[in-house]
Amino acid sequence: MDPDVEYKVKLVTEEVHKQDFPISICRISPKGLLLIIGISLILILAVPYSGIFSNKTHKHDIISNDNDKVHDKTFDHVMGLAKFKHTERTKTSAPKCDETKEDDRLDCYPEGNGDKTKCIQRGCCWQEVHVPSKQKKNRNRFGKNIKGGSPPSCFYPSGYPAYQMIGKPEETDLGYKVVLRRSVASPYPLDIAELKMNVYMETDNRVHFKIFDPADDRYEVPIDTPKPTDKASDPAYRIEFTRSPFGIAVVRKHDELTLFNTSIGPLIFSDQFIQISSSMVSNFTYGLGEHRSSLLLPSDWRTYTIWTQEPDGVRENQNLYGAHPFYLNMEPKTGNAHGVFLLNSNAMDVVLQPSPAITYRTIGGILDFYVFLGPTPSDVIAQYTEVIGRPIMPPYWGLGFHLCRWGYMSANNTWDMVKRMRAAGIPQDVQWNDIEYATDNKIFTYNNSTFSNLPEFVEDLHSHGQHYIQIVDPGIHNETGYSPYDTGLEKEVFITDRDGEPLVGAVWPGTTVFPDFFDDTTIDWWKESAGAYHKDIPFDGMWIDMNEPSNVWANGSVDDGCPNEEPYDKLPYMPGVYGNSLIQTSFCLSANHHNHGKHFNLHSLYGLSMTKASNHALKAIRENQRPFVITRSSFPSNGAYGGKWLGDNYSTWPDMYFSIPGILAFSMFGIPMVGADICGFNSNTNEALCQRWTQLGAFYPFSRNHNSWSCPPKGIDSPCRPQDPTAFSKAMQKSSRKVLLTRYSLLPYLYTLFYRAHVNGTTVARPLFFEFANDETTYAIDRQFLWGPALLISPVLTKRATKVQAAFPKGVWYDFYNGTRFSFTSTTEVTLQAPLDHLNLHVRAGYILPMQKPNITTTTSRLNQFELLVALAPDGSACGELFWDDGDSIDSIDKGKYTYMTFEAISSNTIKSAVTKKGFSGPKMLLGSVTVFGVLSKPQDVKVNNEPAQYTYDASHKVLRINCSTKPIHLEIPFLVKWTLPEVSTKEQPQANDVSGKSKSAPLGQDINRHAKNKHGEKTNDKGKRNKVGKETGNTADINKIREEDGSRLPKKEQGVKHKLSDSPGKQEFKKKMIKKMKDKKLKSGLQKDKL
Repeated sequence: MDPDVEYKVKLVTEEVHKQDFPISICRISPKGLLLIIGISLILILAVPYSGIFSNKTHKHDIISNDNDKVHDKTFDHVMGLAKFKHTERTKTSAPKCDETKEDDRLDCYPEGNGDKTKCIQRGCCWQEVHVPSKQKKNRNRFGKNIKGGSPPSCFYPSGYPAYQMIGKPEETDLGYKVVLRRSVASPYPLDIAELKMNVYMETDNRVHFKIFDPADDRYEVPIDTPKPTDKASDPAYRIEFTRSPFGIAVVRKHDELTLFNTSIGPLIFSDQFIQISSSMVSNFTYGLGEHRSSLLLPSDWRTYTIWTQEPDGVRENQNLYGAHPFYLNMEPKTGNAHGVFLLNSNAMDVVLQPSPAITYRTIGGILDFYVFLGPTPSDVIAQYTEVIGRPIMPPYWGLGFHLCRWGYMSANNTWDMVKRMRAAGIPQDVQWNDIEYATDNKIFTYNNSTFSNLPEFVEDLHSHGQHYIQIVDPGIHNETGYSPYDTGLEKEVFITDRDGEPLVGAVWPGTTVFPDFFDDTTIDWWKESAGAYHKDIPFDGMWIDMNEPSNVWANGSVDDGCPNEEPYDKLPYMPGVYGNSLIQTSFCLSANHHNHGKHFNLHSLYGLSMTKASNHALKAIRENQRPFVITRSSFPSNGAYGGKWLGDNYSTWPDMYFSIPGILAFSMFGIPMVGADICGFNSNTNEALCQRWTQLGAFYPFSRNHNSWSCPPKGIDSPCRPQDPTAFSKAMQKSSRKVLLTRYSLLPYLYTLFYRAHVNGTTVARPLFFEFANDETTYAIDRQFLWGPALLISPVLTKRATKVQAAFPKGVWYDFYNGTRFSFTSTTEVTLQAPLDHLNLHVRAGYILPMQKPNITTTTSRLNQFELLVALAPDGSACGELFWDDGDSIDSIDKGKYTYMTFEAISSNTIKSAVTKKGFSGPKMLLGSVTVFGVLSKPQDVKVNNEPAQYTYDASHKVLRINCSTKPIHLEIPFLVKWTLPEVSTKEQPQANDVSGKSKSAPLGQDINRHAKNKHGEKTNDKGKRNKVGKETGNTADINKIREEDGSRLPKKEQGVKHKLSDSPGKQEFKKKMIKKMKDKKLKSGLQKDKL
């Protein structure tokens, strides 16, 4: 037996109790068989038949080959129910329900309509839990807790009859194969009596196992995944099996931590109900999308339904457009992380409970699990994207600002919008049109009346270095004479009903049929249809919508609904989907996808299939240029073919907040090109909300402003107000210009992050805990986020706020705009000034950000000189990297047509570069300036490549600015920047003007002892409390007050707000005394200054 498998064998002795009625006799000798038959006949006459369905005693020897210890356990199965008894074989007793803690309960009646009688008939425990009326409102009509709730009243006892492992695991070239068999029926119809499990030890940090029916070719998700040919040579994990009830566990070796263990509950595998539960390491769980929720998923018995669907309004925790059965779990004791992916596309519920544990309930397919060992959060995502596909490399112009609305109503109005943006000097790279561009809303057409000059408009965009995208829905109007319909009908590309005829639904053009994007013929037809239209309107990307798929005005079909839906009309279990119906705003479940199966299985993959087809079409149409596809519906591997926007949000402050957990979740799902509709899609926005949202949206990886045509209260007769940046005041326009130019200046850094995501599978926008995994305080922060490891974004998310409470993890941080230094010994929440025109950005010490002088398009920006922003760590070190190519060629990386370089600052006041790849042949890459944060005193001289350089020094912020613009540095050639500091005695060592703080670590969402400061700079013991979304109330450190009390030199302006210090002699003297007192106490209040 492989030492990496702890084989917990539960050997069975075939003892026959005086009431035994064997179910399986295939392994009994003839004499034994005759004896058993005789005894059975006597028992049948002696006892009621209802009491002896299955009363079989198994003695368990649990053998661990780690320590060779043996444990004994005996139990009976009576009437198909788990009945426990003592080893000395006392009288059979009822299930031991009292021993199960409430938090450990696994729901035995998840259908939601159970009572005590039904529960006991199912062989489960009943202990009623009082559910407050408020919590009852959190349940849908099937009893699913979509907003949290209480433990179940009906729950499984330990040892509930389930599958047993038959024989020993058989070793294979890649791992193991196991046979599972059950002899007692589950409560669900069409049980599968015998299962097979294959375990694949694919890599040292990834294990893969499948549980399936070997006698039936059940549906499996048709996406490409790795197919290793060799077993992992040095796996970081050990596999454990439990014989009866069957369980599999994955244990990380180095810390002996069990990451996934299914032995906590019964495995159920029937035709349309499959359930498996596992223990979890902690309640710090993320993923399981798509839902509108906080980033950290509550484990309060909440049900997360996964099934792609367009809801009528976005509700918290309701299933939405994407299906992503992947989660990441943090291990707070060590700061490690692991991930679990269930590759299943059928409708499912996933329940998180406090114990902590997770339960999956799906209604089809197989169980196909991957477990990723990490150990860092970034490692987990890299391992996950290695399975589902690395994210696509976007075109550089795709990182610019996008503008759209449903309701321009003409090409002229759209054109005027672009001209206003140019006149205002506000960056814009891409203009979009919603469905009104099309003749009668039919895709691949344009209205010859209102959009007659659309070709000229697109030509104008291209001449200004800008790009154009239109919406493309999957629904094809079934009208003879409409070319996409005629050719599609001829080539049989449409999804069909039970009778083999194209299924007819109803979307924007009216009655429609739908392409089957799973079929190669359909993919070619889609490419040809898009290509023919591209000759008239040379669009640059595709915005694909309504692809959940959404059949918005016909549930099922327009003809007669979905008759004869067997076997889908009476499902034994209904996941908590929107509308409590799987055909709500979608297709009949029996619809046929040619040779690829039923819509029942493929539904949640439809958006992915359309994304892949559109990616394929754009590659052919735009030849050697990168495809740019933005989808609404998604499934794992979507990120390998395109990006994603978060769908139809609302113009509200809560919606703006929820966009942050949304983009961070999709970063974990391997779709880094993600964003929300800036300023909101539905309902009218207002200037203050839109201004704050524009600041936040400028740092979405995919940055687009989009809004609707009609708004309340009159709906279609009440057009929404425009919300583009030029629709508001001059002050708002100035603010938008400022923040978007800031984005454009940082695009080299952002582009390099996308390169890393494409090559290594890392995230672009990421939560703080990805970088500070050992700090549990960061685990629930979702009102701030990072670009890569180095740039912290802290937006204002509340109405009328002019300050923001920002969490700063341990270390040194610098204000992005002026270099103000912040130093913290632990994660501290700080009050920052945030006037209307200001977004707080901070750079993490130890990193170098490549930047570029911005312009209003990426085309013109890319011609400008580069800049470096160097944020020195306390020891004088920092590092960074830059990837650069032509920004659009599809094969630049594969063919080596790019330049890659690294930057490093070392403690000897030196910055140097190294060019490891020089393949970019475009315009020269010239470095025009270098800004260094954290230079503690004014240099005596500065040299670039041993030549004197022009520089300035800001003594108040300790910032060195080196000007190379008159004699720029060629980045393709390694360079050296060095400065010399004046020699000073130890007593005269310069000190950093920093803002320091100290707090006691605790998870957000809990009370935290805060070392806040009173008006005299003295430490207090007040507690600050955090609400459910991580915002803190109570005492926090106000940066401006701290800096005043710290006595450090203040600029005239900081954070955009003026600060004035009184000149009165009394206050001056008091201030001097306080500074001396603080220094004498070595600044124990947390306001520490780093020495040179």
